[in-house]
Amino acid sequence: LTDNGSAYRSRLFAKTCQALGIKHTFTRPYRPQTNGKAERFIQTCLREWAYGRTWSNSAERTGWLPAFLAYYNARRPHSALGYKPPASRLGGNNLLQLNS
Repeated sequence: LTDNGSAYRSRLFAKTCQALGIKHTFTRPYRPQTNGKAERFIQTCLREWAYGRTWSNSAERTGWLPAFLAYYNARRPHSALGYKPPASRLGGNNLLQLNS
């Protein structure tokens, strides 16, 4: 689920989704409330990564973002997914599962 930005309307993005077996859907135009999943992700990032601990500086916080995203996608339980991580929904031999 994405908004209607040009990057998500590109042929490359469509081909990538198709190659990965992802059903791509769009939010309704000019309806930010339909983008709740993205908003929830942003809230979680702010609470658990950006402000979840005291950072010495912005560069240190930014340096930890890849590790947080790997944790979020591969190990963090999500209640909407039956307390499983998002990567658990990817079947087969998928490169995105390497961080688990």
